[in-house]
Amino acid sequence: IGYAAGKNKTASLVTKAFLSIRRPLNEINILHTDRGNEFKNKAIDQLLNAFSINRSLSKKGCPYDNAVAEAAFKVVKTEFAFNKIFSSFEELEYQLFDYVNWYNNHRIHGSLDYLTPVEYRMLMSEKKVS
Repeated sequence: IGYAAGKNKTASLVTKAFLSIRRPLNEINILHTDRGNEFKNKAIDQLLNAFSINRSLSKKGCPYDNAVAEAAFKVVKTEFAFNKIFSSFEELEYQLFDYVNWYNNHRIHGSLDYLTPVEYRMLMSEKKVS
């Protein structure tokens, strides 16, 4: 997953999250988002178009249309952010980096046949090749 931390939700924060993704952006097919203003931006549209990434939007007031993204966000909120107080913005960024690394490389997911996201992506890549 791509990630970024900021004091406000902005298009530049979304761009920073995209740039944190550790795989070629042209391998991404879909960006699941809500209807937040940070996603309604010419720069975001250009980024998506440049890498042929399709946007998946939920209907207004219907988060269930984007259940996968909503579920992932809930996991981050409950596992990472719930009841935490960070002493500084830098501490938040450091701990977020650590959490995303753990989430991608060490946390197994029942929906991914009890593999980590990285293991599952590698397995799916191998199946495409064979």
